[in-house]
Parts: sequence; structure tokens; C-alpha cells
Amino acid sequence: MIPLHERIRSNIEAKILKGELVPGDRLPIEAELMQEYGCSRMTVNKALSALTLIGLIERRKRAGTFVARPRLHAMVLDVPDLAQEVARRGQSYGYRLLARTIRAPVKDRADEMTLAGRGKLIEVESLHLANGTPLALERRLVSVTAVPTIIDADLEVEASGTWLLRHVPWTEAETRISAMGADGKISELLKIGNGDACLVIERRTWRGDEQITSVRQTFVAEAYDLVARFGSGSPANRTVS
Repeated sequence: MIPLHERIRSNIEAKILKGELVPGDRLPIEAELMQEYGCSRMTVNKALSALTLIGLIERRKRAGTFVARPRLHAMVLDVPDLAQEVARRGQSYGYRLLARTIRAPVKDRADEMTLAGRGKLIEVESLHLANGTPLALERRLVSVTAVPTIIDADLEVEASGTWLLRHVPWTEAETRISAMGADGKISELLKIGNGDACLVIERRTWRGDEQITSVRQTFVAEAYDLVARFGSGSPANRTVS
């Protein structure tokens, strides 16, 4: 006979995997589960602890127990395609184009002037989603001189990063990783609270000596992490600051 705590764990797990409970949903409090299953607090706690251990739920002090956001894993030294990363996690990828502008670089911004060269920039703001839940807010600048064909790309249906990876080979990339607390527009678009933790990835890529793009992606911190794997023959690590 299956122990009761295993049955409770299995029932909750099934609801999460079937989508009946989605990331951010609050689970019934322990007293309600005790009443539903006619068991002790220890039995309920054992079931919830098992779900926490495998990352399906998170327990917040004085707030309750919630369905956890699945974490996406990306290699630090890679240039990932978020659509593929989300699909690899077994989730449905979503994308919304928020703004698309072709403009001259800001003259007092050395980084924009360098990226643009003697041409213009295309600026793209977009939102990436996993299972309908906001995952990352992205602001990208692309050199029109380096990639003139991006002007005709349909960025309403395909993210600029995905399009670039399919059409423009890169030879060098620089990545900067930092953290911040969400506020204002970021909080609103990512549907998180002011001050909630965000992981910020800033990346620049080149094709030979020509810079292609610079991007800033702001992730919901609890939904994304970075992994680096090195062998004994790997080159020495460099810190980008």
C-alpha cells in the first residue's frame, strides 16, 4: 500500500505536470490539506518537503506554498536561443514584440556609436514567455551596417536573437552578468513585484572585427540560471567587467 504522504505528493505533482496548477499558484495551506486527507501535519509536511526537494514547489515564510517556476539552464560561454532553451525544458515558448525602431545612434553613447559604425541601429524591445508566463524582457540593438537584411525580417513572429542566430554567424561574444531589483516597467511586464530579484545578461557579439549586436536581457531570477562547464584543457577564465 502506498504511504499517504506519497499519495499526497503524487496528487499535487500530477496537477502541476498537467497544468492544473501553474507557476505562481498558491497551494492550500497545511491545515486544509490535513483536513482533505485526514492526516497529521507531519504527513503533509513530508509530502511538501519531497515536492520542494525536486523543485516543483517553493515554501515562503509567512506567505505560503507556491508552484515554482521551472528553471532554465544556459551555458555561460554560449549564445543561447531562448526559444530552443524553453522548448528543451518541455515548455511552450511565447514571444511578443513590444517595439521596433530604426534610428541613429545617440551621439554621446560611445557604445552605440561603435556598434552603428557609419550607419543606423535597429532597436528591438521584446518579451519572452514560457508556458504563457513572462520569462525575460529584452532590449537589443543591431548594426544595420553589419546586418542590413534585418530591416526586412519579420520580427513580429520571430525574436531578433533567433533570427540573428539563423542568419548571421558570430565569431566572438562578450557576456556580463549582474543582478538587480525589479521596478516600474520591468515589474509590470514581467508580472513580478517591485524589488523582486532579476538576473541581467548583457551580451555583445562580433563577426570578425565587425560588431553585430548588443543585448540586455532581464530575467525573472527564480526562472533562469547559468551553468559553466570547463575541462582541464579549457583556456583560463576571464572576468568581463
